[in-house]
Amino acid sequence: MTFTTRLLTGTALALTLAMPAMAKEYRIAVGDGAGGTQEALGKAFVAALEEKSGGAMTGKLFLNGQLGDEQDTVTAAATGTLDFSILAINNITPFSPSVGTLTLPYVILSQEDAEKITQGEVGQQMIDQTVEDAGVRIIGWAYSGFRVLTNSKKPISTVADLQGVVVRVPKNEIMIDTYKSWGINPTPMAWGETFAALQQKVVDGQDNPYMTVNAMKFYEVQNHITDLRYLFSIEPLIVSEALFEGLSEEEQQQVLEAGKEATAFSAQFLRDQEGKIREELVGRGMEITAPADDEKEFIDLATTQVWPKYYDQIGGKEVLDQVLTSLGREPAAE
Repeated sequence: MTFTTRLLTGTALALTLAMPAMAKEYRIAVGDGAGGTQEALGKAFVAALEEKSGGAMTGKLFLNGQLGDEQDTVTAAATGTLDFSILAINNITPFSPSVGTLTLPYVILSQEDAEKITQGEVGQQMIDQTVEDAGVRIIGWAYSGFRVLTNSKKPISTVADLQGVVVRVPKNEIMIDTYKSWGINPTPMAWGETFAALQQKVVDGQDNPYMTVNAMKFYEVQNHITDLRYLFSIEPLIVSEALFEGLSEEEQQQVLEAGKEATAFSAQFLRDQEGKIREELVGRGMEITAPADDEKEFIDLATTQVWPKYYDQIGGKEVLDQVLTSLGREPAAE
């Protein structure tokens, strides 16, 4: 071996020893496109994870459902074939019914309500139950705001206006029954099929937060928005419990801390961006209509017809009452 060869070999060895070990790169499924709260939460989580692990752990986001529909990613994470997923909470409900309490209409009435529930005792109970029921662990929360109804047919401000409008909803029984309480049969449809269905007018409308409407470019195929605030969209970041249990205690703590930091970022992101996004949508030609009489008609029908139907499924009326009382509200009527 020549002197030059020995020198180069020694230099390469020294550089190798000085460099950190190859980072573990985890796959993170994201249902929405770029620009929304799911991507924002994911980016904040990856940055925090890299910082807290000293570069030993990182992640790569796969946007627009590249790794499967949101419900499919729960199954994939539970079986250990997917690392992380960010998805709408209604897509976890079929696997862990108690989480469905947060998808009951008009339970959450403000962003502050959403943060208090998810980051408090009730939220921890739901995390524990989801691990047991679904084999995935919620480690962070994206706050996307209230779901608003968009459509390409007409302005809607009353339940009567809603009649005759074909609305896409997720494959979620609570959301389906909410629309039934308003007198229409919605069309359950996978998230990945929604844009094309709106474009082809297979359905007239859908509901999602302003942030998602913008991120998915629904303004290209919809021109009416009803500020129907029946459900606050919470989108958990889940990790495969098999993956989580395989981490060291130190790594587990780093993952949990990164999730907590990303959650705080998401709450502020919504406060900073939602108003701007709403103005952008109006600028793109979307017309926003407020529900008549502060949504009273929508609220009365949904809470009296939907809530009682799901008491048993969510674990009993007392589960809902615990959420309501934690928010300083009266228990649900008998």
